[in-house]
Amino acid sequence: MGKCRGLRTAGKLRSHQGDQKWHDKQYKKAHLGIALKANPFGGASHAKGIVLEKVGVEAKQPNSAIRKCVRVQLIKNGKKITPQSYFTHARREFGFFMCQFPSDMSGCSEQGGTLFL
Repeated sequence: MGKCRGLRTAGKLRSHQGDQKWHDKQYKKAHLGIALKANPFGGASHAKGIVLEKVGVEAKQPNSAIRKCVRVQLIKNGKKITPQSYFTHARREFGFFMCQFPSDMSGCSEQGGTLFL
């Protein structure tokens, strides 16, 4: 059928464009706030957490290393994450530490991060 043409059709064109925006995946993700709800940090760049246990996470291919990590429970919402770090000795001295949201988070949304002392 195509779009409306002619005089006095601007209102219909604008309303139709507004309806069609919601079929765009990126627009819907940005305006519904679903990404912030799924994010363990809740949109913040840093979060404070309590160390629960020491764990080892396997690296991706072609490496066969086991990365030293600690399991952390965030204070603001109680979610448990596993930030990757090389400062696992901080677990003995401090009960909690700061986690930074990573820019290259791959795989599960609850893994990744950097430990700050």
